[in-house]
Amino acid sequence: MLNKHSSWRCMKNALQVTKHMGEDEDLDIRAKMDTVRQELKEKEEELRGLEELNQALIFQERKINDELQEALKELINYLGKWNTRAFIGVKRMGDLDSKPFHETTMRKFLGREAEQKALESCSLWKDQLRDPSWHPFQVIIDKEGKNEEIINEDDENLRILKSEYGDEVFNAVTTALKEMNEYNPSGSYIVQELWNFKEKRKATLSEGVMQILRHWKQCKKKKT
Repeated sequence: MLNKHSSWRCMKNALQVTKHMGEDEDLDIRAKMDTVRQELKEKEEELRGLEELNQALIFQERKINDELQEALKELINYLGKWNTRAFIGVKRMGDLDSKPFHETTMRKFLGREAEQKALESCSLWKDQLRDPSWHPFQVIIDKEGKNEEIINEDDENLRILKSEYGDEVFNAVTTALKEMNEYNPSGSYIVQELWNFKEKRKATLSEGVMQILRHWKQCKKKKT
């Protein structure tokens, strides 16, 4: 597209020269200018065609993206109704994983006391995560010179957490913090993502579709 514009500008500049030519100028030059004028007209028509094509491609790309987002939304709604331990499912971003709390307290306490301690500590940290006045992040400059927010591990609450409960609980809390900061800094809504729990990342649309197909095949086998 850049070359087309450059060629068009050169021809346009050449035609400006003819405005300063007298009637007695070389007829051969005028004939050449006529040729340039005709070529310029053709280039302008070609340029308009390319611009129209470019707009059509942009529109088509947006349409496809909208359709993909709608398909992703439907997948999330569908998979969100399942209560399975599948690798591909729906994750509520910013939710605190209670499992590390239970595992940690089971090593310190016994029976019902361990369960009660886990529930209390997990509930306490859920409240802490929802506290808008608590923002244990610090800004650093990344390799590209851009500002980036990272967890401030020197935060007093986080240091106490790590000291009392260890790395597993600390990682669960900081993971929830990062997700909330990215997806829901105000805490006023919940964002759901199609998630690959095995690899701890966003799942692709195709992974979600394959999960539905696997589930459908399993249901079909049970019926037969």
